Amino acid sequence: MTFLAVDSQKSLFTIQKSQLQFEQTLVMNQANWVTKEMAYISQQYSDSGDDTNVDDDPYYITLQQQEEYLTTRQKALDTQISLIDNEINSMKTMVTNNIKSSCTLNLIGG
Repeated sequence: MTFLAVDSQKSLFTIQKSQLQFEQTLVMNQANWVTKEMAYISQQYSDSGDDTNVDDDPYYITLQQQEEYLTTRQKALDTQISLIDNEINSMKTMVTNNIKSSCTLNLIGG
């Protein structure tokens, strides 16, 4: 019956993975928006034709910092999802092995 507990744990990991994937989607959407916003601001500076530099714009600097944070967060989520995938695969193998072992014991004993 141990395999039932392991299977339950695998289900919890699967739920956690789904939550992380949802967060990953949100982070990617934010990153896409930030990138588009930065491109828009950069284009505005290019179109203005004066000597001002986009790198001096406080809003643009904030967007750059946010982009760096989102990139770091994305990498962390990728790592977490990968680790959970490994755990899920390990638990699948463990459940399969426990089921086979139980069936073998039942055949021998029965």
